[in-house]
Amino acid sequence: MKESSGVPAAHREGAPEAALKKGITLRHAVAMYVSSVLGSGVLVLPGLAAHLAGPASLVAWVVLSVASFPFAWTFASLSARNPESGGVYAFAKEAFGPGAAAAAGWLFGLWYIAGAPAVVLIAASYLGFAFPLSRLEMHLVACAVILVPYVINLRGIVFSSRVQLGIVVAIGALLVLAVAFNIGSVRAEAFRPFMPNGLLPVGTAAALIFWSYLGYENVSNVAEEFADPKRDFRRSVVLSVVVIGLLYLSVAVVTVGTRSWEAGASVAPFAALFSRVLGSFGAAGTAILAVVIIFATVNAYTAGMSRVFLAVARDGSLPRGLAQVSARSGVPARSLHILTALAMVMLLVYYVFDFDLQTALLIPSGAAILVYVVGSAAGIKLLHARGPARALPWISLVMSVAVLPFVGPLALAALLFGAAGMLYSRFARRR
Repeated sequence: MKESSGVPAAHREGAPEAALKKGITLRHAVAMYVSSVLGSGVLVLPGLAAHLAGPASLVAWVVLSVASFPFAWTFASLSARNPESGGVYAFAKEAFGPGAAAAAGWLFGLWYIAGAPAVVLIAASYLGFAFPLSRLEMHLVACAVILVPYVINLRGIVFSSRVQLGIVVAIGALLVLAVAFNIGSVRAEAFRPFMPNGLLPVGTAAALIFWSYLGYENVSNVAEEFADPKRDFRRSVVLSVVVIGLLYLSVAVVTVGTRSWEAGASVAPFAALFSRVLGSFGAAGTAILAVVIIFATVNAYTAGMSRVFLAVARDGSLPRGLAQVSARSGVPARSLHILTALAMVMLLVYYVFDFDLQTALLIPSGAAILVYVVGSAAGIKLLHARGPARALPWISLVMSVAVLPFVGPLALAALLFGAAGMLYSRFARRR
């Protein structure tokens, strides 16, 4: 595969740099939004949140469903204004300079490298719930769920987007079916007592649920590849927020209302819901659906995060060799290689040290929330909307800052990782 040198055209003489291909349309954008946001969270977090806060966990779901629109609108507006690869990284560079941008870029890296193995382990745990798999076999399944999106994304953004569209339609239909078959089993007494553990667990549940609404920033990472960004960004955001909010709230309500969350293990509540659809094949059907949902999420994030690495490397805050774009497929192949390799290493770490699911999710959550803080602050500085829309970046910022303390000490680890990115960037510029 012949690739370009990776150095921006402005810094080279001679042959032009290979370009990213513009192939994302409205339907592809909606599919990417839905698959980026509607991922592993719908499988485990309704049950985990209910274990923490009881029926009051629904308060956190409602608040974050409403609050997701300011996040989505802010990132979509910034991308429509300046469609550049890297998303929040590009916004931070324009608003606050290369140091803050480097911190955001490195936090994106931590988010994917720690987060992708965590979510694929959720898929593997569902398979382990349905079939007799050893712990090693479950981690090998997780390895495969990382590698397949890597291979698909090497084919290019158009091929990847078409795969996403088909998968998202199937996922949406199956979730609607699961809710429809369970709504008749919802009982009023399941919502009493409403707040059995007090108010603080509702905040902790919100910190976990925040993970479910991450993803609106991911589509901004591929903004450079939109066919018509000014028209399609805001339209796709409105459609996506409505679809995602309704699906999440519906699943959370039936999880609480049928007391499926009392089934025990984190994988059990969703399996209990789906068993009413597929009967004795419920566990196997749930496992397959879990793998498909998480595959779609990893596929979307593999595309988005590789573009972040491309943008960061172009500016020298990562090794410039990662900025190479394949002349044949129009993808940042080396960024894809390194992201996948690092995610596989982190998967090995999770295996060796036997991380629990909540810790594995909170590690990337700290990085993700900090990325949202930076992106929201950039929206406040760069967007000049009129009327009520002026408040949306501020709401996004306040929500991000409010949730961050509930991540606990792992938020400090993410802060230190972002600071390391700033130091690397400063050193690289001086050199």
